[in-house]
Amino acid sequence: MQADAMAHGQNSPRNTGVPLQADWFDHVAVNTPAAERRAATLTTRRTVKKEWQAAWLVNAIRCIDLTTLAGDDTEDRVRRLCAKAARPLADHIMSGLGISRLTTGAVCVYPTMVSAAVKALRGTGIPVASVATGFPAGLMPLDLRLAEIRYAVDQGAEEIDIVITRAHVLDGNWQALYDEVAAMRAACGAAHLKAILATGDLKTLRNVYKTSMVAMQAGADFIKTSTGKEGVNATLPVSLVMARALRDYGARTGFRIGFKPAGGMKSAKDAIAWQILMKEELGNDWLRPDLFRLGASSMLADIERQLEHHITGRYAASSRHALA
Repeated sequence: MQADAMAHGQNSPRNTGVPLQADWFDHVAVNTPAAERRAATLTTRRTVKKEWQAAWLVNAIRCIDLTTLAGDDTEDRVRRLCAKAARPLADHIMSGLGISRLTTGAVCVYPTMVSAAVKALRGTGIPVASVATGFPAGLMPLDLRLAEIRYAVDQGAEEIDIVITRAHVLDGNWQALYDEVAAMRAACGAAHLKAILATGDLKTLRNVYKTSMVAMQAGADFIKTSTGKEGVNATLPVSLVMARALRDYGARTGFRIGFKPAGGMKSAKDAIAWQILMKEELGNDWLRPDLFRLGASSMLADIERQLEHHITGRYAASSRHALA
């Protein structure tokens, strides 16, 4: 196991986007039963145990966007979250694993909490991500959504998680969706744009593929499954379809786009399942935080619990681990 987590940052040329190319997705068909079968067998055909499992769990930590998006968020809560992001594991676990430094991939907050997070993370190298554009519904006038992006960037956010207008997808208005995401990408400036597709609202896997492709054509640096607020959030079949869209876009353009599943993932088992998907479909490069993030703060406690068991042979009570 490596002693240090990989440095944060994008190691690939940034996606510049392309003009809307409807022929890249118009006639694509998705075999839903086949996608579900493939997703169901991913974790049954490949397993990791003992020290290899521990290594995969450590890797999951460095890919987590540690997140608080609650109506009662305070600056104190954000500072505590940032402290956990900078030291996600207890010292005795770090020592037992032979790791000298480990951090999460980012800290994600609302725009009004960005400044507090930036101050708390100064010197750690951990980027601050901010949701924006009327999260989670996105049902605000476009000029206000763009202003919210600019505000978050001005406060120091290095990554912006935007939400799309789902109606554009359900109406098949791909030009409107493209123009919206392209405007958001421009508003981000140097900050990276993670496009939340809210896949639970998109009705079909075919719509998931099409929306993924349009977001990437418009310049998205990452595509993300969900806000975490939908009735159905990240699932392996949806993630599989998005991974195939990533692969197809990369084959056409040469750009490598990141992927972020979010919502509904709570366990160490989930962390391994999504990493297996990345490795099987996209390769080892998508096991790094510059191309893969997990939007699942609650899974950190279970990962820490599993790693402590790996070191000590005992399961600690969940109350012994700091809350994410």
